[in-house]
Amino acid sequence: MKKPSTRTILHFAVLIVAMLSIAAQAPILSSVVAESVPSVELNADDLGPRPIEQLTSQVITRDYAHAWQAMAEALDSNGKDLLDASFTGWAKENLSNLIAQQERTGIHTHYVDHGHKLVALFYSPAGDAMQLRDQAQLEMQIFDGHKLIDSEQVTLQYMVVMTPGTDRWLVRDLETIPEAEH
Repeated sequence: MKKPSTRTILHFAVLIVAMLSIAAQAPILSSVVAESVPSVELNADDLGPRPIEQLTSQVITRDYAHAWQAMAEALDSNGKDLLDASFTGWAKENLSNLIAQQERTGIHTHYVDHGHKLVALFYSPAGDAMQLRDQAQLEMQIFDGHKLIDSEQVTLQYMVVMTPGTDRWLVRDLETIPEAEH
């Protein structure tokens, strides 16, 4: 089976807004102060093939929350460098590409994050990767400069792969799960 497209609902919204922005010929960059660290709950009751340690459980929730905060700030300010501390691999590449699209069109995305419910699905025997499913409650706002173009309350499902880095867990892959696969 082919790997799911990395174009999330957000990507489609950004592309549509980008086309509207270009048509209106009003590309203006703007930054809005990002929200605080979002709440993250982790359920690891059915995790395998190895159990999660209490400290790892705490670190995963902390680092995932910080990753979402960094992503929100990066998308809001079109600042790719804000991804460096929390993202690697496919996730960082895809988010960097999304930010580049936003920069070309003069728009930015602001998240009002209402929290995440993580379910740990797989923890590798070596402890070098963890797969999680996230149910994220978000308000997504698309801006052209200071002008709000669209705002939508959404519940999105993500498949997440996290791997340990030097001093934290990093988001390696972050894929939207299509509605039919929930």
